[in-house]
Amino acid sequence: MQNNVRNILRKELRELFRDKKSLAMMLVIPIFIPLIIIGMSSLFESQMKKDIEEYHKIGMAYDMTEEEKSIAKELNIEVVEGSEEELKEKYEKEEINLYVTKNLNHYTINTNGSENSNYAKQLVETYFNSYKQFLQQKTLQAQNMNPSDILEIITVEEKIEEEENFFVNYVKNYGFLFIIMAITVSATYPSTDTTAGEKERGTLETLLTFPIKSKDIILGKFLGVSISSIITGMISLILCMISLMIAQNLFSIYEGINIMYEPLTICFAVIVIVAYAFFVSGLCIAIASTSKTFKEAQSALTPITFISFFPGMVAFMINLTTTPVLSIVPFLNYTMIFMDITAGKIDFLNITLMLLSTILYMSLVLKFIIKQYRSENVLFSNK
Repeated sequence: MQNNVRNILRKELRELFRDKKSLAMMLVIPIFIPLIIIGMSSLFESQMKKDIEEYHKIGMAYDMTEEEKSIAKELNIEVVEGSEEELKEKYEKEEINLYVTKNLNHYTINTNGSENSNYAKQLVETYFNSYKQFLQQKTLQAQNMNPSDILEIITVEEKIEEEENFFVNYVKNYGFLFIIMAITVSATYPSTDTTAGEKERGTLETLLTFPIKSKDIILGKFLGVSISSIITGMISLILCMISLMIAQNLFSIYEGINIMYEPLTICFAVIVIVAYAFFVSGLCIAIASTSKTFKEAQSALTPITFISFFPGMVAFMINLTTTPVLSIVPFLNYTMIFMDITAGKIDFLNITLMLLSTILYMSLVLKFIIKQYRSENVLFSNK
């Protein structure tokens, strides 16, 4: 039995590494991960360092005091005065970034929610906070009171821990999501070729005439696809770590922050990658084995790529917390376990449940595939 499995595995790997399309899926897809990490980091940096001259033209539909003009000048606000109608027209023509109207002591910031308008709104809010503080100090001084005793009765400081840095979490977790997607894409082509492809070419019938049990054939094919998926996962993880190293040295938003994966995180990441590679390889083979042509199998496997990425993305966006129940949910569990590990939360119960559920799903999938291969009606009908 072991010799048969070994021979089938050797055959599958030989065909895999000879096939240019399989190699492309296994080696080329991970190259996109550095582009994604560097690209996202560049986008974050550009947002953080947006030139104030792109959003500092503010319309004021009222007469400003000398103090207001002074504060505006300090904040580098380019004031455009005029009536409400004039400023509204200029805003629609994008000559100003937003405009402010006044009714007694009530000010209204008029904006349409565009990117530059949002930056301008933050600038104007800073301006009004400064002006409000000036008026408060002036009022207190007029009443012979010390403004510091009233306005600074408490102080508040914000301290951002490394693991809570938004940009770091975003880049790390999305990097892993794309590793998952790369593994999935890598598994789809060899799964299709080794099942529906062989069926369409007629080589599967020849293989089944040999004195080899269906179980040995399936195990050999399963291990071949799994190994190619694991290789893709390892290459993707290495490229992800290299990309994080480059990003840390290239972008100032990571200054003073260690964005690299910790050694323990890398170890558990490898475990998650291997578990997922086995799971998705078996699933892809199971789906492709029910198809009669290569094209039909490709169409059937296309949704798997989306399914592998979407649950993890949603979990990250809504900040979903890992629970023992979620640790056994296919696709979702791998991403959530990794996000916990990245944040320094290592829950051995959840990790164990993820591994046990993977073994269970693999067993069920392999049992299903073996049943398919024992059914001549499924394999050879409607050719």
